[in-house]
Amino acid sequence: MIEGKLVNLRAREMSDLERMTVWVNDREVTRFQSVRYPWSLAMEEAFLRGQTASPIAYSNVSLAIETKDGAHIGGCGLHGASPENRAAELGIMVGDKEYWSKGYGTDAVVTLVRFGFDEMNLNRIELHVYDFNERAQKSYRKCGFVEEGRMRDAHYAAGVYSDVVVMGLLRDQWLSTDFTNSHS
Repeated sequence: MIEGKLVNLRAREMSDLERMTVWVNDREVTRFQSVRYPWSLAMEEAFLRGQTASPIAYSNVSLAIETKDGAHIGGCGLHGASPENRAAELGIMVGDKEYWSKGYGTDAVVTLVRFGFDEMNLNRIELHVYDFNERAQKSYRKCGFVEEGRMRDAHYAAGVYSDVVVMGLLRDQWLSTDFTNSHS
């Protein structure tokens, strides 16, 4: 388990299946994700079996987000890590809407970033976020991420094209944030 202030990050379990299936089928949740089409229970089960069948590895760190009192509220990970480049892409979903805008997502990002830099020896963590997801962008900036560019009209949903904002965080930037000393 990887401990943050508000959350713990843990390995995914098959017992997470029903909650995850609800989240990936909730349009309010998935409008911020790359999930477009409905997922059946069998599809989510196959995905989760793939995530839980082998140990977490450098190239795909996929974790559940749990509150300190044990409530499973979402998932996050560092994907496509390259040992040559020492870089990975961060993804996160707080699926339980009760926990939105209360600091849980930010704490999960801080905890995951700390793990990426301190334990995986990454030098760069990047992410992609839709331009209309201002809440997430604010959280990422609070964690030290900076906008590096935009992919114009790269996402289409609900009849509208949106930009995809590319954000990045380098180890040196991370070391200069308040999180490195105050976050255990």
